[in-house]
Amino acid sequence: MAWGADTGAPGLLCMGSDLSVPTLLQAYQHGIFPWFGDGEPILWWSPDPRMVLNVDKFRLHHSLKKTLKHFARDTACTIRMDFAFEQVILACATSQRYGQRGTWVVPEMIHAYIRLHQAGLAHSVETWVNDQLVGGLYCVAIGHAVFGESMFHRSTDASKIALAALVCFCHQHGITHMDCQQNTQHLASLGACEMSRQTFIAELDVFTRQSAPQWHYSREYWTSLSFFS
Repeated sequence: MAWGADTGAPGLLCMGSDLSVPTLLQAYQHGIFPWFGDGEPILWWSPDPRMVLNVDKFRLHHSLKKTLKHFARDTACTIRMDFAFEQVILACATSQRYGQRGTWVVPEMIHAYIRLHQAGLAHSVETWVNDQLVGGLYCVAIGHAVFGESMFHRSTDASKIALAALVCFCHQHGITHMDCQQNTQHLASLGACEMSRQTFIAELDVFTRQSAPQWHYSREYWTSLSFFS
């Protein structure tokens, strides 16, 4: 069932189908993602314009710069990738967000993205302090196309640290943009900007054809940001 823009839900394309790995892969390759609540049918979206973060324009505010400087130099603090993907997505599902009731990371989504992770197409970026998982995010990645999904934190700035680490990882591997899906004030404050869907899809066609990097994090990656200066 196709839905048009006059439904009052801009970017909503259709409903139904499934959340299998092949379906999700095809959807993301075309700039489409699932987003629905508990008890709702599977809804597929492709907003126009699209919120995208150019990693070169990531805004490192003063307080976060100080936090990262301490984190990068403390041997008790580390970034891990794909070490605890299931813990991260479950934490995202239970994380409370201002102005929202419930979560869109419903059980069907959790199971689907765990399968996507097992297929090598979804990854977690994790903030660890004293061997405790204190924050992180998960994303979908196809070649050099990175699609941000959800974040959580259990301590101040822990999710922002994970995002900064992902930016550093992207710098290291020549990944220039990260999809943020929809415009929010928080994303804009970090440097994300809107891009037309047409341009976004054209770039996706290039990025998804590039070879995927190895998803691991090295402490040396922090040097791509300027917080040591």
